[in-house]
This record gives sequence, structure tokens and C-alpha cells, in this order.
Amino acid sequence: MKRDLVIVLLIALGLSAWLGWQTRETQPQPVRLQASGLLTAAPDEFRRVTGPEPLEFPADHALHPGYRNEWWYFTGSLEGPDGPVGFQFTLFRFALDPGPTPDSDWAAEAIWMAHLAVSDGAGERFYQAERFARDAIGLAGAETDRWWLRDWQVLATEDGWRLKADAGDFAVDLDMAQLKPFVLQGDAGYSQKGPESGNASRYYSATRLATDGRIRLGDRWHSVTGNAWLDREWGSSQLSDDLAGWDWFALQLADGRDLMVYRLRDHDGNPSPYSAGVVVAEDGTPTHLGLEDFSTTEKRWWRDHEGHRWPVEWQVSVPKADLDLRVEPLFDEQRWDRSVIYWEGAMRVLDADAGEPLGRGYLEMSGYAD
Repeated sequence: MKRDLVIVLLIALGLSAWLGWQTRETQPQPVRLQASGLLTAAPDEFRRVTGPEPLEFPADHALHPGYRNEWWYFTGSLEGPDGPVGFQFTLFRFALDPGPTPDSDWAAEAIWMAHLAVSDGAGERFYQAERFARDAIGLAGAETDRWWLRDWQVLATEDGWRLKADAGDFAVDLDMAQLKPFVLQGDAGYSQKGPESGNASRYYSATRLATDGRIRLGDRWHSVTGNAWLDREWGSSQLSDDLAGWDWFALQLADGRDLMVYRLRDHDGNPSPYSAGVVVAEDGTPTHLGLEDFSTTEKRWWRDHEGHRWPVEWQVSVPKADLDLRVEPLFDEQRWDRSVIYWEGAMRVLDADAGEPLGRGYLEMSGYAD
């Protein structure tokens, strides 16, 4: 997707934030874009990720001025009294201009977007809400110990984070304790995603967060417990125009291991050689994977209400880790239907041959709704 579409989106986000920031939830936006379009060509004035650099914590939990985009991304697989529940909370930052901003409390350096979703496995219902804000007058931001968009916020705790967000017809209030060290994806956090200079991001993860708290669906609160996952990335022009989308798996296995693999796809559906992943041992030791180390094969497709087909059931194999997995959704209809079109869903993980349950996780897909 070309730069002009990214600019259109940013204009739409700015108008939405300026006119509607007082509301608790925005309605679906008239601009509908693929997620991959947000990560392609950026103006030359923005900084690029071009090689490994040391990451520092907690400093790198805060925002990184000078880069075009950035996100703080939680997904989680939980169990409630009525059955399995998944959740997603993502805070996105889209910089408007790499140069200095006017000396005014109302001046904005970026547009922020937040996505909140709950997948109710028992009721097979996908709750979703989207918000926008400018970063002026403290409406949104990210510091080392707090990430927020208005009253949706993540606060650092002694051993992890606490997420609180209310979308009206559903809400989450969760404590997440980090059980393993941060995983620096790629080469010490340098995650290359294409051949051109800047086709990369800084990328680190907390792959297992012991999670408990409560989730409200309608007017009823449910106690929940399970595991969550945090991904952090930032950069500019991360994806080449040759890419159409991706399939990203974050799976937490009952034997204590965590698996992340992503397949970047070109416009013919072929995997990019920059696809990658990692297996994280129970003690936190990572084993990084290249495209040759894993395979992802579509097994079943689902057609959404607009007629787009999504591969919702997969076989994921990592021979060197003795993993051959069937990954299937709690239910099919977990497609985002707001400004950015993508599928983000809670998944079951089973042995590909025996069908024995092996874990839970999340799948994100983009580029199927052209």
C-alpha cells in the first residue's frame, strides 16, 4: 500500500481525534485500510532501524520520537467460569512529522490509536472497540511506567503490568506478572523484514505473563486467569511494498515453552525469506528461527460478512523443536471491523496427529481483505 493511503489514514485519524475525543468509543471509520499499509514507505526525515543497537529497560518501554510508528501489544489466553476467554489490547502511535512541534500545549506530535477486544469462547462473540486521540494535553502517551489513551491505560507494577480499560459494553481489569526475561527478537532486537534500508524494526517480547483479574461482558464481571504475551516494536518503513500481509502466531504451550513465528507474504502469497520466529524454553532461553526452520500450512478457510476468505485453521511445524501443531480458533468470527482490517483471534493448540491439547495462543492475519 502506497504512502498516499497512509497519509489519508493519518488525516482521518486526526479529524476523528479532534472532533470526537470526548466520546467513549468511535464508530467504524470511513477510511478502511490493510494493516500492512501503515508500515510501508515513510518520509525520509523519519529515523530508520538499520542495524542492531543495545536495548535498555525500562527506558525502551517508553515512546521513541523520530520513528514513524510504534506499538505496545498485549494478547492473552484466559479461563473464566464459563470457559475460555481471549483478550487483546494494543496502543499504536503514528508520528505526524519528524520535525519540531510548535510551542503549544495543543500541538500534537502523533496520532494514537487503541484497540481493545475480548473473545468470548463460550458465547462465541467477539467484542471490539477502537479509540483515537492526539498526544496533546496528555490525551495519550507512553512513559516507562505508564502507557495510555485517555482512561484506557497500562500501569507498571512491581513484577509486570496492570491493564484497565472500559469500552462500555465490555471491560478488562487484569494484572500480568512477567515470568520470563525479555526476548530480543531477530539479531539482539533488530528484526529485519525486507531487503531495503529501514525494512526492520526494534522488536522485543515478554512471552509469558501470569495473568489474573476480571473481564466484564455486558453487565456481568467474570474472574479470569491464564497467560498473556507482550510485543513491542518501533520503526519506519518496516515493510517493503512487495509485501501484501503476514500471518503471526504467538503460542504458549503447556510444557512451558512459547513459540512465535510470522510468515510475511508477497502479493502472490509466497513467503518472504525474512519470515522468522523464536522458540522460548521454559527457563527463558530463546532459539531463533529462520524461514527454513518452520512451516505454516493453511488447513481451513472462513468467509467473513464482506466475502473475504481467511485461513483460520493451520498446521504449524518446527522440526528442530519437535513441534507439529494444529492451531484452530475458539470461533471463526474474530475479524476486526474498524478502521484497519485484520483478523486477530484466540486459538487452541493441539497435537497435529493425536489431537491432544497442547496449549493456547493468538493468531494475527493481515492482507486477506483487499
